[in-house]
Amino acid sequence: MVSNEQRRKQLAREKFARQQQRREGARRKVRQRNAVIASSLAAVLAAGAVAAAAGAFSGDDKSSDSAAEATPTPTPSAPKPKPEPKMAIDKKAKYTMSLKTNQGDLTIAMDAAKTPHTVNSFKHLADKGFFDDTKCHRLVAMNPFVLQCGDPEGTGMGGPEYTIPDENLGSLGTPDKKKGTVKYPAGTVAMANTGQPHTGGSQFFIVYKDSELPPSYTPFGTVDEAGLKAVRKIAEGGLTPANPQYPDDGAPKKTVAISKATVEKD
Repeated sequence: MVSNEQRRKQLAREKFARQQQRREGARRKVRQRNAVIASSLAAVLAAGAVAAAAGAFSGDDKSSDSAAEATPTPTPSAPKPKPEPKMAIDKKAKYTMSLKTNQGDLTIAMDAAKTPHTVNSFKHLADKGFFDDTKCHRLVAMNPFVLQCGDPEGTGMGGPEYTIPDENLGSLGTPDKKKGTVKYPAGTVAMANTGQPHTGGSQFFIVYKDSELPPSYTPFGTVDEAGLKAVRKIAEGGLTPANPQYPDDGAPKKTVAISKATVEKD
């Protein structure tokens, strides 16, 4: 017989997965809208280029460059994502991601041998300043106990224009046959996704208390003790629910602002 506590945890896990799926749906709509806008813009620019060739316009080369770059996508309803960054790390080495925040510094140890695509992506994004001046937008105070970061929009819908493959999924053990979950120990850092395979982007979550989740979120790092302590203090500060129906899920009351993120080889 399933206890009330087990049922509560199961509902929390299901809600977590549904929210990831809803966010992906919203991101897909944004991409579709942008593709249609890009297609329309390309048509306008192309018309302008023809007029310029006929002597109707005068200007510099920027107009023709823009027209060349704004080519319409073949299928605006399903724009093709960009490829992930070219592999540029040492796949046998260990790396450290450092996050400077207003709530304390977090140091995350990463092993490229276990998660080369993930480490390579974080190195690529950090070097571009992708995470600088962003906020950790989500705190969950019931299993899973996580702080989620990595969205430059701060809405849960942002990310790079590419996805990376899932990695290292079997490292946390064999799933419970009844629950279909594994334990993500406190201190684990893993990729957020939409609930579908290979949909990770830039968003990640830090587990601040042992949590049970499906083994479908790439565990790619471990936060140091000082960082884990800082995240727990953030959690103790409470949250503002995004939806009154889910009082344990929302934005942390203590704003968590990342001023600088770096990824360096150890």
